[in-house]
Amino acid sequence: MRTQHQRFGRWPPRGWIQFGSLRRLSPVSRVFGLDRGQAIDRFYIERFLSAHSEDIRGAVLEIGDATYAARFGGDRVTIRDVLHVEPGHPGATVVADLSQADSMPSNAFDCIICTQTLQFIYGVQAAVATLHRLLRPDGVLLTTVPGISQISRFDMDRWGEYWRFTTLSMKRLLEDVFPRASVSVEAHGNVLTTVAFLHGLAAEKLLREELDFRDADYELLITARAVK
Repeated sequence: MRTQHQRFGRWPPRGWIQFGSLRRLSPVSRVFGLDRGQAIDRFYIERFLSAHSEDIRGAVLEIGDATYAARFGGDRVTIRDVLHVEPGHPGATVVADLSQADSMPSNAFDCIICTQTLQFIYGVQAAVATLHRLLRPDGVLLTTVPGISQISRFDMDRWGEYWRFTTLSMKRLLEDVFPRASVSVEAHGNVLTTVAFLHGLAAEKLLREELDFRDADYELLITARAVK
């Protein structure tokens, strides 16, 4: 290998790359790999929530459904509310648009779980301000957003998909309303996991060390924790 590297000056040399089954114009899965196993972004989301499970306590608001509040909060959760923008959504206890939620009470929740939601809200700054307002003092926001991702056609056709984020944009959005010292933002992913995710491969197809490796130039998923 060392001889080959010295001969060509780079490895692999130009023209030697084999795309194999990924040389295609359609992805392996158009539903993020959910039809093949665990989606790669969900692997990172669930690891993040597991690491901060102690924050999921008391009165908890989750967006879309209460799956993660139940799974990671357990008996620590005393009140479990679910917010959805669409009236009649199964399990929703609050119907509101986070960017226009003036009717929702302030200082109501000890924790808000907001995963993969902000990209669907055009008024994202107003939505982050609402999340801050809804939290009680010392309440915790646990949020995740996409950095690199295919479009979610289901959501795009219903309410729109507007944004992709970076660690810098998330940090600035949160620090506009939360104390700077209370905001922690991280990126997850690398070129391999990003390519696999865009093709819709499942997390089970990758080795743990491949999923764990972080490359700052490939922010597949961004996680953030902020305390009011």
